[in-house]
Parts: sequence; structure tokens; C-alpha cells
Amino acid sequence: MRATFVLVPGAGGQAWYWHRLVPELERRGCAAVPVELPAADDAAGLPRYTQVVLDALGDTPTRPLVVVAQSMGGLTAPLVCTRVPVDLLVLLNAMVPRPGESGGEWWAATGQAEARAQAARDDGRPYDPDDLDAAFTHDVPAEVLAGGPAPADQSGTPFADPWPLDRWPDVPTRVLAGRDDRFFPVAFQRRVAAERLGLPVDEVPGGHLVALSRPAELAGRLVAYLDEL
Repeated sequence: MRATFVLVPGAGGQAWYWHRLVPELERRGCAAVPVELPAADDAAGLPRYTQVVLDALGDTPTRPLVVVAQSMGGLTAPLVCTRVPVDLLVLLNAMVPRPGESGGEWWAATGQAEARAQAARDDGRPYDPDDLDAAFTHDVPAEVLAGGPAPADQSGTPFADPWPLDRWPDVPTRVLAGRDDRFFPVAFQRRVAAERLGLPVDEVPGGHLVALSRPAELAGRLVAYLDEL
């Protein structure tokens, strides 16, 4: 195996989100570990989410170890990096928290709602903040959605937890954005990554749920990162 990719989902916590990416990574000679998080459990906060990821990894994952965090997974993945040796952290359309900031506070602190509305205006698209299908699944093939489980509930508990680290973990980090993301527009992701991490943003085709819409392109970019280690 060339590497192990542990795949941390966003809100709803479903490992199914990664089901099209896993075989693409395996075809490229890598191990892939999609994580199912206890999203509906109001007793589970960020410490529990972190432990679930660690349990999914087991004791001896093949190195290099790459943690990929989708969307809300950006709250959990850096915490994993403080518990096991991680060679690369990839933030995929992900939240980037600051020390002490809760996930609930992140939205207003980053101006996400305004950025989402501005992107729609710039693109000439109608905008309804409550139309989550337009935000999340506009580029996901209908047959993929039809074959999947019902969307899972997401407890607010992890969003209430202040982010516990006092600084970003000392792990190489890449920020990767779907260039067609309507929920976290690319310009927004560039600004947040620059302000909070001092990092540029790489792009792949696809929207917010790029692992469902463009898994081959995503796998190619993730595996290409291994050459930079």
C-alpha cells in the first residue's frame, strides 16, 4: 500500500459519503478508511468524534497516513493529528476553526452566509438560503443520490464545543476546494485559509460534495499530494 487515507465526513457523519472515493483510492494502491461518526448522538461532542476516528484507524495504519476532512470534519481532523502521527492533513471544503471558537460561532466569524449569497449573485443564480439541495447536491448524479441512505440528523453538540487546541497542529496541511462549491464558495475558502492558516487553496472540479460528484478527480489530486511528502 502506498498510503492510508482516513476519511472524516461532514455534518451527518455518514461513511457512505465516501463510497465512490474509496475504490478510486484503492485502484491507486492506497488504503481508505471511511469513518462513520455518531452524528445523531447528543452526548457526542468533539472528543467522542476524535476517538471514533482513532478507533476506525486501528493500531498500525500504513504510513504515510493522510487525514482528509470534509466540511464539518475540519473541526475534528486536527484533533486526530494531535493523537497519532499524521503525515498530511487535507481540508476538503472544510471548516477551519480558531482556538476557542466553537463551530456554532464559526459561521458568523467567517461571514459564510454573506459569502454564499454573494457567490450566487456573482454567478447569476437564484439564491434561497434554505435550499440545501441547490447548495449541496446540484452536481451529484441523480442515480448516486437515489442509491444512498436518507440524510442523517446532525446533533448540535459538536458545534457547541469550543475548539480545544491553542494552535494548529504541526502537520503539513493542504486546503482543497471544489471550484463549483456553492455552500463554501472558493473565494470564501481562499480568504479563510489565508487569514487563519496562511495557506493557498488548491482546486478540483466539483461542488461541496465532491467525493460524490467527482471521485476520480478527487482521488487523483489526493494521491498526487503523496509525491510532495
